[in-house]
Amino acid sequence: MSSKDPQDPPTEGEETSNAAEEPEEEILFKDHPVPSEKEIAEALAWAFEGEDAPPEFLDACKRHALLVLERNRQMNLTKIVEPKEVAAKHYLDSWRATRLLPVLGKSVLDLGSGGGFPGIPVALAEPNTKVVLIDSIQKKAAFLEECAKELDLPNVEVVCDRAEEHLARNRYDVVILRAISSVRENVRLLRKVRHSLIDLVMLKGPSWSREVRAGEREAERLGFRLDTVWEHELPGELGGRAILIYRAPGGAGM
Repeated sequence: MSSKDPQDPPTEGEETSNAAEEPEEEILFKDHPVPSEKEIAEALAWAFEGEDAPPEFLDACKRHALLVLERNRQMNLTKIVEPKEVAAKHYLDSWRATRLLPVLGKSVLDLGSGGGFPGIPVALAEPNTKVVLIDSIQKKAAFLEECAKELDLPNVEVVCDRAEEHLARNRYDVVILRAISSVRENVRLLRKVRHSLIDLVMLKGPSWSREVRAGEREAERLGFRLDTVWEHELPGELGGRAILIYRAPGGAGM
């Protein structure tokens, strides 16, 4: 089975931020073998070659990856299951966002966190950043709680709620989205709570420019202004990535 790119729009059974109830779903990888610790460690070393990632960060990523892939046999957390793709598409992509985004000391909401991406790698990389992982599906939120406890992450809080309802009561410096939906649909999702955040960050794949053009009119109408785009390449010809920063009506932005 081929792995779905994490920046593609989600399909049925993947992470969503505003599901009304827990859906009945086919478990896609219930019989898929979980890689060994050594396989995950080697994949992370490969993906992070040339990066300045501390060994303790990579070790924590390995532990989290094993938790995700083991639980992925019971519920659909990710379609990316091969070690090198997991290392590059989940962890390296998230790590590079922390190198480019000034999140130190800020509050970050990982909207529709699912298996914990990018929120858990962000929290591991920036221990002085408050990271809230939100997912509206109870079993996924419970899994995220387990991960935060297992990885000893005091800077992580898990919330089971609809994103719109949570943001109606809470304010954040940064709301980050990954593998949720298109640019247009993301800004529409946040239209009623757009004053509850300062910056909206989207982690996207190589089709980002098409998404930006398609969502440009809606973003401008709602007061979201595209401020910065950072592009980078994943190793092993796994493709290009982009980090989009939209300044929201809720503040001056980064």
